[in-house]
Amino acid sequence: MPLVDASMVTSALELPGYRIVRNLGIVRGIVVRSRSLIGNLGAALQTIVGGNITILTNLCEKTREDSFELLLQHAGQHGANAVVGMRYDATEVMQGVTEVLAYGTAVQVERIS
Repeated sequence: MPLVDASMVTSALELPGYRIVRNLGIVRGIVVRSRSLIGNLGAALQTIVGGNITILTNLCEKTREDSFELLLQHAGQHGANAVVGMRYDATEVMQGVTEVLAYGTAVQVERIS
């Protein structure tokens, strides 16, 4: 399955050094995750001490990483070699269950000579 190279993804609307030659539309990667009972317990214990709740930080980072990977796959399936305007969004679907969406515009670009 073709993947867009992560270095060809930007939150900007253009990719420096490249010209957009074709717009292929919106692409996305969606992951829905819940915290485990053990994860909830560990996070609750960490809140007592205060500071960064590393269990939840790691869960969020992994979820964003997974949604980004799905975005790269979706863009590749559309024939893109880059994604512009990339963003993340998160929504609590139900208590303890969160959807993370990575989305952007799939494009074909060529290097500016």
